[in-house]
Amino acid sequence: MREFIVEADGGSRGNPGPAGYGAVVIDAATGETLAEGAEYIGVATNNVAEYRGLIAGLRAAHELDPTATVHVRMDSKLVIEQMSGRWKIKHPDMKPLAFEAARVFPPAQVTYEWIPREQNKHADRLANEAMDAGKRGERWSAADSTAELEAADAKAASAAGGHAPTAAEGTRTTVAEGAGTTVAEGAGTTAAEGAGTTAAAPSSGWAPADMGAPATFVLLRHGETPLTPQKRFSGSGGSDPALSAAGREQAERVGAALARRGTVQAIVSSPLARTRETAGIVAARLGLDVTVEEGLRETDFGAWEGLTFGEVRERYPDDLTAWLADPEARPTGGGESFAATAERVAAARDKLIAAYAGRTVLLVTHVTPIKTLVRLALGAPPESLFRMELSAASLSAIAYYADGNASVRLFNDTSHLRG
Repeated sequence: MREFIVEADGGSRGNPGPAGYGAVVIDAATGETLAEGAEYIGVATNNVAEYRGLIAGLRAAHELDPTATVHVRMDSKLVIEQMSGRWKIKHPDMKPLAFEAARVFPPAQVTYEWIPREQNKHADRLANEAMDAGKRGERWSAADSTAELEAADAKAASAAGGHAPTAAEGTRTTVAEGAGTTVAEGAGTTAAEGAGTTAAAPSSGWAPADMGAPATFVLLRHGETPLTPQKRFSGSGGSDPALSAAGREQAERVGAALARRGTVQAIVSSPLARTRETAGIVAARLGLDVTVEEGLRETDFGAWEGLTFGEVRERYPDDLTAWLADPEARPTGGGESFAATAERVAAARDKLIAAYAGRTVLLVTHVTPIKTLVRLALGAPPESLFRMELSAASLSAIAYYADGNASVRLFNDTSHLRG
């Protein structure tokens, strides 16, 4: 059985900031470099870039021989410990990446080892070259680095009177990043199974012209219900209220405004009554059908459903304090944590991006899913959820590009409700 060594690295200049990764596959018996790859991935965190490097390296090794054993060496303590199962994966943005890495090979075929940074120079160099090229606004692939490396090999061999094998002779290949995964700002993954050998063009808040039309999500919070003006917790585990008369009027105004713009091509709704009713009113104005997506439902607030914030603070002070401090904390009575909501919403996002590539879709949903989509697009921390105001029947918008980057274009617009 063949044995491969995968060395991978990733970095972010800003954390989050412009990020890239590098990955190398080495024959454990001979020490030959069999494959190498790198990519500039736009704005992401260090941890996301490290995981992206791991996934690319494992996929490259799998393409060479899916029956091989693989020994992963990285200088990221977090990735090594999490993939080894010794550290719990708490951050919702890391869970889908770890899952993606774990399913490339059967777990019994892969082992993990932490190494100091100075022992990971090859992958580190590739990651930095990708980030440098991205900063210059250039397209870049590992082939550029491979050519430079082979030129150095040839020069060394000539000086020694020998011959250095080249990629053309089959000893080194370049990993096409089409075999990897693309991340939308670090929160969740989307398939990018292209066959090209060049890395995605750099993007920092916008996409290059040749990326094609983005999937644009127009995010509509449902209209008011009887609970909305009272600011009561109203999630997916409560009474599932319908719209009030004011909420129906708001939905009519949204429909009229969107009809004037004429850009919405499809409508997707949360399964809850208030969102389906809002979506139905808008759909009737636009002449479209409504598709229901379970992943767009509101968070389940457990025993807090129907209560005001003050009432929750009075009855469940310790649980509320924990919930405000930790995205993994759940509301009293078995509600849903913000971390679990984020994982669910990210999965729905990726599904919808794939289904509506290049189209403009109205997503009729709730406060937490909309704030979560915005947070993930911006690469913001979980606590940012408490720093956004989202009004009933407000519109927000996010564009998702083919290279995995996202651009927030609108937030909490209520201008259509005035006048």
